[in-house]
Amino acid sequence: MVTKAEPFCTVAVVGAGAAGTMTATRLLDEAVARQQPLSVLLVDPAQAVGRGSAYCTVDERHLLNIPAGCMSAEPDEPDDFLRWLEERSTVDGQPVRPGVFAQRRQFGEYLAERLWACAERARRASTVARLIRVRDRVVHAEPGPRGGLTLRLDSGMALEADAAVLALGSHAPGTDWAPVALKESPAFVADPWAPGALDRVPTDTAVLLVGTGLTMVDVALTLERPGRTVHAVSRRGLLPAVHAERPVTVAAPCLEPYKEPGGPGPAGSTGLDTLRTAVLRHVVRTVRARGDWRPALDSLRPLTAALWQRLPERDRARFLESDARVWEVHRHRMPAATAERLGAARAGGRVEVRAGQVAAAEEYGQALRVTFDDGTRLTVGAVVNCTGPQSDVRRVGDPLLDSLRESGLARVGPAGLGLDTGADGRVLSRVAPPLWTLGALRRGNLWETTAVPEIRAQAAEVAVAVLDALVTASPARRPKPTDRYGLRLTTTAEAAAAYNVALERVLRVGAGAQECFAEAVAADPGFALGHAALALLGHEWGSGVDVPRALAAAVRTAYHGTDARERSFVHAVAQRVTGTESEGAAALLNHIKEHPRDALAVSAAVPTISFGGVTCGEQTWALVEGLAGAYGGDWWYRSQLAFVRQDQGRWYQAESLAVLALAEEPASGHAVHARAHVDYETGHHADGLGFLDLWIKDYGPEAADRAHFSWHAALHELMLCRPDAVRTRYLSELAPPAVTGARALVDSGSLLWRCRTTDSWDGQLPAAPVIAAAPESWLHAPPTSFAALHAAVALAADEDLAGLARLRRYAERHTLEVFREVVVPLCSALALVVGSDWRRAVPTLRSLLPRLTALGGSAAQREIVEETLLYALTRSGRCAEAAALLDRRLDRRPSPLDRQRLTALA
Repeated sequence: MVTKAEPFCTVAVVGAGAAGTMTATRLLDEAVARQQPLSVLLVDPAQAVGRGSAYCTVDERHLLNIPAGCMSAEPDEPDDFLRWLEERSTVDGQPVRPGVFAQRRQFGEYLAERLWACAERARRASTVARLIRVRDRVVHAEPGPRGGLTLRLDSGMALEADAAVLALGSHAPGTDWAPVALKESPAFVADPWAPGALDRVPTDTAVLLVGTGLTMVDVALTLERPGRTVHAVSRRGLLPAVHAERPVTVAAPCLEPYKEPGGPGPAGSTGLDTLRTAVLRHVVRTVRARGDWRPALDSLRPLTAALWQRLPERDRARFLESDARVWEVHRHRMPAATAERLGAARAGGRVEVRAGQVAAAEEYGQALRVTFDDGTRLTVGAVVNCTGPQSDVRRVGDPLLDSLRESGLARVGPAGLGLDTGADGRVLSRVAPPLWTLGALRRGNLWETTAVPEIRAQAAEVAVAVLDALVTASPARRPKPTDRYGLRLTTTAEAAAAYNVALERVLRVGAGAQECFAEAVAADPGFALGHAALALLGHEWGSGVDVPRALAAAVRTAYHGTDARERSFVHAVAQRVTGTESEGAAALLNHIKEHPRDALAVSAAVPTISFGGVTCGEQTWALVEGLAGAYGGDWWYRSQLAFVRQDQGRWYQAESLAVLALAEEPASGHAVHARAHVDYETGHHADGLGFLDLWIKDYGPEAADRAHFSWHAALHELMLCRPDAVRTRYLSELAPPAVTGARALVDSGSLLWRCRTTDSWDGQLPAAPVIAAAPESWLHAPPTSFAALHAAVALAADEDLAGLARLRRYAERHTLEVFREVVVPLCSALALVVGSDWRRAVPTLRSLLPRLTALGGSAAQREIVEETLLYALTRSGRCAEAAALLDRRLDRRPSPLDRQRLTALA
């Protein structure tokens, strides 16, 4: 018997295919990050890890069915698999590109390397987490003596585990369709992925493959050769669709999954009828807009689980019977290269596909004679079962699953598929065992759950859920108060609770964070971290916090029982508030280097909606990307990485990360912010506006920076040539006193100036209230160059030449080069524009464009300088130069406004 050594907890991961390997990797990383002692037992009889049935093939013609750019095992490092491939130079002799379809065996190798590298990092970093490989099969599970599980192995041994994760992958195909005589024949291959299964197929005879999905495609490519015909049959004879050469994205639609009986809708309609109609309409709209149906299906990916779960049970059964095959044909596609090979084999007569069902089979010498339901016959040397994995656990014949059901530790999932699970993958039953699962066994609850993008997200969720449960289950292991990332809080439970609510609101960009931090220090006046957090927010937000007093309290209490991380945070905040900008930046970045899971510090360092940040451009990218190992699949980190990806112009990845984050936390302001920028920079203004209006309606009242989301919505309205809508939005959502403080400059003032430069506001701009509502120090001594940009723009909107001159003098004396080299000429250029001196303004504005990234903020925010240049060019009669600028922008980001302006110039 294998026993566990205290204080380590033991988690058994049953199955070492893709799902099990990713889960074991995530458990090790999460345990190390938390410093939570853990032994991970990876149990599977296979010799190699990471392969399973999906990636065990050695046939180089077997390609992944998803582009390599989407196959990273790390949710927050989309390029991880690509980088792994690049180290091996090429794929099929071609340079590695995100859209390439790599060999399936390569992905298995990649997963294995990642696991062993992770295990080695854990070993070198500490003795906290360790991996133990057990080459055996689990055949039985029962409650353990100390609240965990006892797992019986095929060898007769037993494992005691505090928790277990079932990562069994897809099961072998079902054989209920096959006549008894066929199932008993040695020429019948029941599972083509069983080791050596295809070696039994004669090389000189015809072969019948039953099923025409992706399994059939791979098997056909392996078996087809000159002189042999590979026949394939299925009820409908449908082949998988083919991936597009250049995939594009569209916004996910708003679909009403079903109507309650008696509700509005066609008489007799059901949830499935309503949903089918809505999906078809979305496909038609997408084809009209993009010329391709594929983006429509792909955009449903984040919605599929919710749509499936909301369907009534009767409609799930109807879907499985009438719609599932059509869905799978279009949703799970094959690469173009695979389709070309299959097409060539069909054209050459080496592969034939037909519709039908096997009705009977009989021995015919050394071969099999198969009779189809239409009466036709076919003589073949072997029949290979390619009907796809069996999803009904009652028919799989797995002794472990049978024991779980029979003992009440698990129950069959909805629609008879897989096991019933909770939102975090925990197996549901009457006894609530410490048992989780992921992948194919969650199909009843999620429907779409077998592709790598879903499995990698589930692996991260399961790892967090398991480790959280282990801590909760054992009071002896329960730590002192911590924040949501496991960092110690030296305070009372009451103060820690208030602090964590505040932190959660900061991470969501929610309102009330400052009040909750104040509540924390009121509950515990000696809470150093709470005082420091208040000082940081007061400094960054220009809010009503008494910053010197809060900072003094933090410094005074910093050495009263605190740990090194808390003291380091207090020091970093003190440097940020009282030191120079460079000193504050260095202290904050050094703190993050030592304590990467301090999310509040990271928030302050990275330019976000709420914080000015201490980094910009590639420095920000490197900081965020370097934190992947610390945060894993955390929704807040995905939101931050989504913003980095949009800043890099990697729109598809940014949108995917934002969608993943919003699926877990719909109120994530950072994810919405990233998606807003993607929609703006790709010219999807109508979709972006619709999405933002819905989100503002649902979550805007809880958002701390609602004004910024309204600003983004107004930008879309500007680009759509809707000046009346912009004016209405400004007056209702952005005009003081509804918006005050820093947001009055960053959002309200900048929108007014955009309205001026795009001729979208009739009459005088109402800029004076914006100036009155802004932090006074930002107007004459802004704390950052980003603040200076928006102060200058607001002063220009107010036509305050004296204010611009005062700001210019401050920038001239500043120690930072960005103030002297960018803010100074910007103030001069804006003053010239206000004075209608277009000729002198144009060269200064043009010279600023390549230097704007140093100001920080986003491309959309810095674009206001380009808008001012376009305005000055047009007013000065330099129409050809203005048209050239608009042409370049339309190539990058189409909009009705720019097309209208270009037409007017022509």
